Amino acid sequence: MINSMTGFGEAQGEINSVTYIVEIRTVNNRYLKNSLRLPETAAFLEEDIDKLLRKNLSRGMVSCVLRLKNAPANVLFDIDGTALRAYMEKLSRIASSVDTKSSIDIGGLLTLPGIVRPAMPDEEKAKQIKKEVLNIAQKAIDQLKQMRAAEGTALAAELGSHCKAIKQNLEQIRANSGTLLQEYQKKLRKRVDELLADAKLKLDKETLAREVAIFADRSDISEEIARLDSHLQQFAESCESDAQAGRRLDFISQEMLREANTIASKAYDTEVVRCVVDIKCWIDRIKEQVQNIE
Repeated sequence: MINSMTGFGEAQGEINSVTYIVEIRTVNNRYLKNSLRLPETAAFLEEDIDKLLRKNLSRGMVSCVLRLKNAPANVLFDIDGTALRAYMEKLSRIASSVDTKSSIDIGGLLTLPGIVRPAMPDEEKAKQIKKEVLNIAQKAIDQLKQMRAAEGTALAAELGSHCKAIKQNLEQIRANSGTLLQEYQKKLRKRVDELLADAKLKLDKETLAREVAIFADRSDISEEIARLDSHLQQFAESCESDAQAGRRLDFISQEMLREANTIASKAYDTEVVRCVVDIKCWIDRIKEQVQNIE
């Protein structure tokens, strides 16, 4: 069954009294593009989360956010005491050299480069965080995939109704194409008789048959009807397949439009042209919707 490229998944878990929340949103895109936003203290997880997303998803613009809740200060940042003391000593020496009494604002010093840094867990904690966060991310991905599958099912039903409408119009074209030659022969005979009546001439049967044969060759749409019918069948089979069908459905819909255009260019019957217009409208809807299929 097909999957939509639009979805949302969220999961959370607790590690050492800190809540880790993973949110994943996806929208349609021709390729798979991951965009990750992680706290600096968890930046070391970026590559592993990116691999996990690529393992589970094949197409779409993916936005993945990791947030921390109830995190104490020592989990979020470290203060470089050595650098801070160096700043203070230097400022004190400068103040003494110019014989000025002034207090040093430690809070202001925290904004200087190199004083406040993200807290990095030790190796053992990092392994624990990595394992737990990847489990949380997998739960969010599973939820996302469920939503994409549900939307894919709805899309498949809608696409199926569009294909059914195309099929009905195609059957109407097939039925009309069988009588086109007879109608053309009658019209041609009538028109020629009218033109030659005043000249008292007659058109021989061989000439009329040759003209009808040329028309039959130019207006033969049996191959286009068969190919469009085949494309409809392939489209339905791809919708039922477990493989990623988005690109394949996009290609098939393009081929369907090409066959419809060829039928329109060969058609001399108003009813056939009307059916082709309807078919092209349905194909346009299909082309728009398959852009959101993974």
